[in-house]
Formats: sequence, structure tokens, C-alpha cells
Amino acid sequence: MKAPRNRARILLAVAWLALLSIPAPAQDISYFRDWPPGYSPREIGKRVAERFVSSPHQYDNNPTHYSEIDTWYGALAFASITHDAGLRDELIRRFDPYLPGGPDFVPLTALRSEDLSVLGIVPLEIGMQTGNKKYLTMGKQWADRQWETPRPDGLSIETRFWIDDMYMMTILQVEAYRATGDRIYLDHAALEMSVYCDKLQQPDGLFFHTLETPFYWGRGNGWVAAGMTELLTDLPENHPRRPRILEAYRLMMAALLKYQGRDGMWRQLIDHDEAWPETSASAMFEFAMVTGVKHGWLDAKTYGPAARRGWVAVAGYIDQNYDATNVCQGTNATNSVDYYLQRKRLTGDFHGQAPILWTINALLR
Repeated sequence: MKAPRNRARILLAVAWLALLSIPAPAQDISYFRDWPPGYSPREIGKRVAERFVSSPHQYDNNPTHYSEIDTWYGALAFASITHDAGLRDELIRRFDPYLPGGPDFVPLTALRSEDLSVLGIVPLEIGMQTGNKKYLTMGKQWADRQWETPRPDGLSIETRFWIDDMYMMTILQVEAYRATGDRIYLDHAALEMSVYCDKLQQPDGLFFHTLETPFYWGRGNGWVAAGMTELLTDLPENHPRRPRILEAYRLMMAALLKYQGRDGMWRQLIDHDEAWPETSASAMFEFAMVTGVKHGWLDAKTYGPAARRGWVAVAGYIDQNYDATNVCQGTNATNSVDYYLQRKRLTGDFHGQAPILWTINALLR
């Protein structure tokens, strides 16, 4: 009598495994298709990426400015998604002066700063796309340096509790994980992100710029949204910090939905109707929402239309040279609402070019 019972158990186990192997229902991504003429993400992405290839350094001839690095990362990802080997090779040639011995090389003994350390994401991305170890080694060194002398609480020595950090530090550690498969990098990023959420996220879901500046700066919140999105994309379902980060992400997305303007944009100060519509923040929020819908973290019927309106709106701020307009200039933390409201609007600034590429990549994935 034991044999039939064992066969029954085996058949039940096989059936259960088969049920588990059935893929989850696909998310409704119809919101991200059939664009009006002139709004195709692929076409715009190609032009924005090519624009970057031919662009000079923007900040005091500073080749390591984080906004340039972030744009580089977006352009490389676009080249990978669209299988554009020619664009990829041009982007790699632009980076070669950064290699040891090159004119733009920065030694690891340089000043510790999350804005500088993010440099490592470009060689990591190049290394993953080409398999060339010299790029992987260089990028990994920057990721390792960020945690080689952690604080007593386990956080990186580069921690300063500005919301900008939640992208700069996160993307470096996540890219190091993608390149190596070593979960220690995800642990670093998840710890940092969860502590930042505890300290800077407010009950309504948005984030103060710093502990001392209680303003909902648009691009600052964009850095948070993009950082959480990149981390959640790779953070395993069973990671102990994933529930906390996903909770913070969903709370933030719900708040952003409330503050999206009728024009599809978000403002330079998110909760101030008199503030001007700002491109970089809007693009970052769209990146987060598009990715959330596609991964099933967000309800497609609720967030799909908002993300679509956002892309159409942002694309309308891209001029004939494929430069983003209405991009907030670099912004320090200052305890004055007028300081934020009076920030200059720039055109073609890498702070805006980068998240446009991230959004395009999310739409095309």
C-alpha cells in the first residue's frame, strides 16, 4: 500500500511544481506604446545619446561631475537595450581617458564623496557589456572604496543624509552587484536606503532635502525615486530589507500621483503650485513609475496613465537640439523656500539629459 501513496505524493509534488512554474500574468504595458509622432522613446533616445557623445564637459571642465556620469550610464544602457554597437563603442572611447594613465584618471586616494564615487558606474557598465576586466576592476574598486572604512553603524563613511545620496550611492553598489553577483553590494545599498528612508521620508511619502532643510525639492525627490527603483529591480524578494524599501517606494509614488500637474509635470518644489515645472524631477518620477508598473509593484491602471502623461509632457520640453529645457541648476541645501523657487532654468544640462535616458530605457525594456 505504500507504493501508491508514494506515487500520489510524487504526482502531487509534480503538479505543485508545475503550478509554481506558471509565469505570473503579464503587466498591462499598453500605456507605453503607440506614441504620437515625434514622441517615440527610441528615436528621442538615439538623439539624446548621440548629443551626449559630442558634448564637452559642462562643469568647470570637470570630467567626473556626477551629472555627466549619470548621463553616460543612461546612454550606455540605451545602447545595450537597442543593440547599438556603434553608439556603445563611441561611449567607450569617450571613457578611455579615465583609465589609469589617461588625462582624466582619478586615483582612489581622491577626496571621499558619493558624488565622485559614482564615477564607478560607467566602467562597471562598460565591463558588463564588453567583458573587459580592466573596466570591471576599475568600477569595482570605487564600489569597494565606498565601504572599506564603514561607520560604527555599518553605513558608508560617505553618508551625509542628503537625499541626492540615495541615488549616487545606491546605483554604484547595485551596479557592482550586477557585475559581480556578490550580494554584499545589495546589502550595503539596502542598509543605506532603509536608514535614509527612516530619517528623511515624511508621513505623506515625500522626502525632505536634508535633515535641516524641510523642503520637497523636485530633483532631490527624483534622486530618491530613481535610487529605490534601481535597488528594487535587483533586490531579492526574500531580502530582509526589501519590505521596508518597497513600502517607502509605494508611499512615495502615491504622494507623487497626487502632486502631478494637469500638464503631466511635477514642480521644482513639489508641493508649491507657484513653482515652475521641472524636467529632471519629472523624468525621474516617470522612470520610477514606468518601472514599477512593468514589475508589478504598482497598479497599472492607476500609474500607467500618469507615467504616459509624464513622458509626453517631458518630451515636449526637449528642443530641436535634443536638449532638455527647464532643468533646475545645481542646488545646495538652503533653509529658504525662495532659494528653491528662484533656481535658474537651464537647457541641455546633464542633470536633465540623464533621467530622460533612464525613462526611455524603462519604456523600451
